[in-house]
Amino acid sequence: MADLLGERDAYLDQVDAAFGEARIVARGNEIVIEDFGNSSTGEMVQTVFDELLILVQEGESLDEDRVARVIEMVKQDVPSPSGVFTDSIKVGRGKHVRPKTHGQKKYVDAVRDNTMIFSIGPAGTGKTYLAMACAIEALQSGSVRRIILTRPAVEAGERLGFLPGDLTAKVDPYLRPLYDALYEMLGPEETARLMERGTIEIAPLAYMRGRTLNDAFVVLDEAQNTSPEQMKMFLTRLGFNSKMIVTGDITQVDLDDGRRSGLRTIRRVLRNINGISFIELTGDDVVRHRIVAAIVEAYRRHEEKRRGKDA
Repeated sequence: MADLLGERDAYLDQVDAAFGEARIVARGNEIVIEDFGNSSTGEMVQTVFDELLILVQEGESLDEDRVARVIEMVKQDVPSPSGVFTDSIKVGRGKHVRPKTHGQKKYVDAVRDNTMIFSIGPAGTGKTYLAMACAIEALQSGSVRRIILTRPAVEAGERLGFLPGDLTAKVDPYLRPLYDALYEMLGPEETARLMERGTIEIAPLAYMRGRTLNDAFVVLDEAQNTSPEQMKMFLTRLGFNSKMIVTGDITQVDLDDGRRSGLRTIRRVLRNINGISFIELTGDDVVRHRIVAAIVEAYRRHEEKRRGKDA
């Protein structure tokens, strides 16, 4: 009960505040819910505590953010919110990455069930991080023999000019987010070792032309900055016993004016093909600071209002 209700009943109070039409009281080892005639509210409160109890019994620690996400999923009638948090991706010795939202859980399930996955959503929704976790899990389980990570070399609204050094040094700034994820999951030493052996390869998108990628887990990040021609070139690199994840945010295209994004039209091109899955993540799936979710939602409303005026 202490783990379920939190210190000084903090989680109980959090659930109580989320469902103002019900009164919740803890009495010994029981939780009493008074719904004041609104049975649906009482049922939702009971479901929240049932799901939180499953997490506690599974050894998962609760915190304010996790309780809030369970509450939100119950309100949205998401089946088995506890199942979202108990799923895991093994990325190292005793280390696991877990989805934190219903959208992320659908994303992970899609990766397991399909050959080619498109993950489209705003910043902070875990598109790249979960793709990297799934790639590492596949490598360590022996499902693939190598990981290939790529991004288009496009600046985010700035001109960096000519960069010094060899190819690795030149493309390193563009690929830094991929390195960061690898370092966090595998550690710098293991990452360096796998890269030296060629087990993990990180390269700009331009170097994919002419290759056939067999026995590989391939991740294309920031795909909103690919042209339709580049997107076609990349997708047709798929070889046998391989899997591809394409991630991007169609609201943050950094291509020069007049150039179309290959990610914006790809769903119409590839609809109804077995083995290809499209996952749309939203502001509800943002797992960074809560202000990031608010920023994403504010920009969404602004864009909708602007399109309405243009129409």
